[in-house]
Amino acid sequence: MKHYFILSHNTARQFAIEAVKTVPDGYIVEIKPKTRSLEQNAMLHSILQTVASKIQWANSYRDAETWKRLLIAAWLRARGETVELLPAIDNHGVDVVFRHTSKLSVEEMSEFLEYVQAWAVEQGIQI
Repeated sequence: MKHYFILSHNTARQFAIEAVKTVPDGYIVEIKPKTRSLEQNAMLHSILQTVASKIQWANSYRDAETWKRLLIAAWLRARGETVELLPAIDNHGVDVVFRHTSKLSVEEMSEFLEYVQAWAVEQGIQI
């Protein structure tokens, strides 16, 4: 059984407190910022589709998912966060380990969208 509470008012907070009081031992409570909104996600994917249709990278057009990975890695580096290159577990090349946009808070996603939009404009793409 899972319970989710958006702590946006005192009643929601009281429901959360009561739920914590009544669950069996061993349950886990996690409090975290709200993750990206559906609107933010839709906006990002719209921009990524535009980028994918207009820009080649390493001599090829790349799909929106590849552009998302390239841009999230660049944004993380710009923020001073690490992106790891690790040997592949099957010993064939390397893999990049980075954060997924689905785990970004609303504020982080806003910052990422600003970064992507600024980057696109620098590339001559009108968003």
